[in-house]
Amino acid sequence: MVSEHIRQRFLRDPLPIRLGGLAADLARIASFADDPGNYRVVASLLEEGKHFAEWAAPDAPPETQVVLAEVQLALAIWQRRLLNGTPDQTMRAKAQRKSDELLALAGLI
Repeated sequence: MVSEHIRQRFLRDPLPIRLGGLAADLARIASFADDPGNYRVVASLLEEGKHFAEWAAPDAPPETQVVLAEVQLALAIWQRRLLNGTPDQTMRAKAQRKSDELLALAGLI
């Protein structure tokens, strides 16, 4: 569970920074996903990312909302598979692509 303090802190930032924070979580997932020793960290990032996508969506334009919904769905699927002991072998590459996409939408690259 992501704390109320984190939610309040996240919501204080402008949308591009929020999207950048979610992109950073996705990049961390991509970085850690291939090592089973990191699965606890990955599971935490997956949970946090789902919340970040939800919290960013209301202030985002429609095309960004679509991407955020795709990200949230992917995070939920990856989390479920990870918790069931069958991690998605393509999670690393997909997380990196979504991270890059969010950075572009935010105007941060």
